[in-house]
Amino acid sequence: MGHQVRPCEVAIGLGSHDLGVAVYAAELFRAGLFPTVVFTGATSPTTRDRFPRGEAEHYREQAIELGVPPSAILVEPQATNTGANIALSREALAGAGVHPGSALLISKPYMQRRAYATAGKVWPELTVVCASEPLALPDYVKSIGDEKLVIDMLVGDLQRVIEYPKQGFAVEQDVPIGVEQAYTRLVGRGFISRLLGSV
Repeated sequence: MGHQVRPCEVAIGLGSHDLGVAVYAAELFRAGLFPTVVFTGATSPTTRDRFPRGEAEHYREQAIELGVPPSAILVEPQATNTGANIALSREALAGAGVHPGSALLISKPYMQRRAYATAGKVWPELTVVCASEPLALPDYVKSIGDEKLVIDMLVGDLQRVIEYPKQGFAVEQDVPIGVEQAYTRLVGRGFISRLLGSV
């Protein structure tokens, strides 16, 4: 998204297979950019083995190890999709008496646009600043340790950016023709395990 990271009233760490979300959330917390973070996410076929206690709980544990006090963390352990991540995080914050006007939305790098588009639909009055660990693609792939998984997930994320507005799950985003062409090439080369209907 190219957003400049800046202070916000809260942060929301979106669950996934990427523990770097919790690592970067802890870094931004220590930098004083927000007082409270919600980690949100249950498990998925991609994360069940990696995070058996749930994405949000593993994120919480990682953040505490990195110096975030437990009192600054809310855990939302039920969400199984991005819309639920946003909606249930809003409920968790409200339950704690927090009604923010702005949030740092922390995700894996290639999920920023989908997270932004989803928040625009689910919580339109929230000012969203997207953030993710600042890693180049080769470094990101190395951090995950599974090149095919990363490319499959990237392709699936872009498909959702294109398709979800038609289904009412997100606000529409401009997808440049070069990006659409790259998507078509990757699908043609078999990076399809995370396409809608494939999981």
